[in-house]
Amino acid sequence: MARHLITSAIPYINGIKHLGNLVGSQLPADLYARYQRARGNEVMFLCATDEHGTPAELAAAKAGKPVAEYCKDMHAVQSEIAKGFRLSFDHFGRSSSPQNHKLTQHLAGRLADAGLIREVSEKQVYSHADKRFLPDRYIEGTCPNCGYDKARGDQCENCTKQLDPTDLIDPRSAISGSTDLEVRETKHLYLRQSDMRGKLQDWIDSKTDWPILTTSIAKKWLNDGDGLQDRGITRDLDWGIPVKKGEEDWPGMEGKVFYVWFDAPIEYIACAGEWAEAHGKTDADWERWWRTDRGADDVRYTQFMGKDNVPFHTLSFPATILGSGEDWKLVDYIKSFNYLNYDGGQFSTSQGRGVFMDQALAILPADYWRWWLLSHAPESSDSEFTWENFQGSVNKDLADVLGNFASRVTKFCRSKFSEEVPANGTPGDRETRLIADLEKGLREYEAHMNAIEVRKSAAALRGLWVLGNEYLQDVAPWTTFKEDPDAAAMQIRIALNLIRFYAVISSPFIPDASAQLLTAMKDEEATWPADVASAITALPVGHAFLVPEVTFRKISDEERAGWQEQFSGVRT
Repeated sequence: MARHLITSAIPYINGIKHLGNLVGSQLPADLYARYQRARGNEVMFLCATDEHGTPAELAAAKAGKPVAEYCKDMHAVQSEIAKGFRLSFDHFGRSSSPQNHKLTQHLAGRLADAGLIREVSEKQVYSHADKRFLPDRYIEGTCPNCGYDKARGDQCENCTKQLDPTDLIDPRSAISGSTDLEVRETKHLYLRQSDMRGKLQDWIDSKTDWPILTTSIAKKWLNDGDGLQDRGITRDLDWGIPVKKGEEDWPGMEGKVFYVWFDAPIEYIACAGEWAEAHGKTDADWERWWRTDRGADDVRYTQFMGKDNVPFHTLSFPATILGSGEDWKLVDYIKSFNYLNYDGGQFSTSQGRGVFMDQALAILPADYWRWWLLSHAPESSDSEFTWENFQGSVNKDLADVLGNFASRVTKFCRSKFSEEVPANGTPGDRETRLIADLEKGLREYEAHMNAIEVRKSAAALRGLWVLGNEYLQDVAPWTTFKEDPDAAAMQIRIALNLIRFYAVISSPFIPDASAQLLTAMKDEEATWPADVASAITALPVGHAFLVPEVTFRKISDEERAGWQEQFSGVRT
């Protein structure tokens, strides 16, 4: 039994996320976690809310709540929505947890002892209108590299170039819009990433199986211009993890907190500690996942994230882990995604554009969204959500191919035989060919899932559904029954077993529909098939079943047009 540690990029606390956020990290991570569990492997799937920094303070102020209370409430909201989408986290933690405070301060102390942190007297932007220093991402302006007019002071999300606020053309406060800005002097701590360049280069070069998207972004940040730069890890803010060396105060850093990018990835580790506490476990129980000197040397660690998060996960966070000199588990594979666009533009949390996770669940059950998003995952390039494409995919793939197959087979069996798997009949050449085709298709599907090729996995799964429909169309049991009832019984017996087979192998993509079909087949304990020949004889003659409710309904043109109109503007 293999052991898989899986983390999804942690969503920020300031509001409900849109579908682009979902497909860029949490949903494909859940697909992989569910698949590995289905194959009998041990999985630790962790995620959390990212709760520190200026955006949390501003969102709390807008909501009229203390920031700690706001974060607690929004964590509960995001947790419930995650459950609605059937995201199977082993634990959904919080970056504001005591565990993350302690671990962040501990690692900062280790980095300082290793000479990898330096104190810098620097100039930062102060907004007179806002009466505060502005963190980099709360200064907006035009990117000097690509001309994007909403670039942030830390990075342009359009061209991904790393920036300083002073690089921006026509800078303004992203909070108030004020251009009444002043540069003031302040002291901060910097992680000496440049000293880690060689180790990071060797580590990245060793990851020959990483996706091109991940590797190209990492190497661009590592080598472009002057190469990897040292990066500030503290901020002049009230809300965050106080700057300390372990449990000791840090002279000169009083009143400052760690920068959110520094503490947020550490929450991946701390989240396991939260899991242990929540389930009455010991430190040894979570350390066996994260400490290579305490049992994690045989763990396969996979991270999922959007491409904008790649630099921090391939360079900054590994620099923290490597620089600590401790035996922490480093990521083995980073699965990164491009952007999902929305109907000719971009999904945007800040601008309220697109369909958000709570809105999606209010319209249709989770499986409809899971299927479309995963089968259109933006892997090799950006992809686009359109209502026409969504309607077509649901109606053709889910309703016509899978749902209709289960309905036709069970209803025909009930009308011509009974609600039990019928006896009699001997399989022939067509059934032999079906088994061979299904066996080949299943192995292709497993290979794509093992390689985390999401769209190819979805296509392979749909191909397996299609094989069952083609078989049903070829043998036409409703016609066969008139002349040879025994042969029709055999054909339906295989088709009933195919429903069970499809339910099992489809469970990572559409868990609710799979559970419904297994309940209908009265085999809820079904496990992943070792081979197709055994799988399509798993339900014996006389095994009772139920005709399932409609597994997937079709989306009408009227519904699609209504939703298209409803979500044509921005969320308020």
